[in-house]
Amino acid sequence: MSRIGNRKLVIPEGVSIENDGNKVTVKGKLGELSLTLPDVITMEVNEDGITLKRANDEKFTKALHGTANANLNNMIIGVTQGYKKNLEIIGVGYRFNVQGNKLVINAGYSHQVDMNIPEGLKVELVSNTEISISGISKELVGEYAANVRKVRAPEPYKGKGIRYKDEYVRRKEGKKAA
Repeated sequence: MSRIGNRKLVIPEGVSIENDGNKVTVKGKLGELSLTLPDVITMEVNEDGITLKRANDEKFTKALHGTANANLNNMIIGVTQGYKKNLEIIGVGYRFNVQGNKLVINAGYSHQVDMNIPEGLKVELVSNTEISISGISKELVGEYAANVRKVRAPEPYKGKGIRYKDEYVRRKEGKKAA
């Protein structure tokens, strides 16, 4: 039994949900997101909320049921509140810079790393060593933040690199002197 798939989703004030066959569109004050539901999942919109039903009780269908419910919930949260990830860079000479539609990263390489900022995301420079990535799509915000972190992942000896603001980097002990 899928607990996530069976939960009722409450539609907040100011959010409209349109169902056109398998395509679901959620509109809110921050924007509009759409999702294509699998064929085995059907959506019912009532006065008290949204309910997703599955066609059968196969294992894969149950997995799709919970995933579709979670994705729909993420879309509702995205168009009402939005999502935000904070990143920081640690190291001597390491810094972020936003130039137009590009994020320029100095991370100890012989060159600067330029990353295009995708449409629908907003990257704000908090300081030279901190950025804030925000948008309405949880998937897009998380993927872009992970790609920025991949430029120079934090290393365990000195802790240098790019990490999430609340991330804990487990430190290792270095070599022992004779």
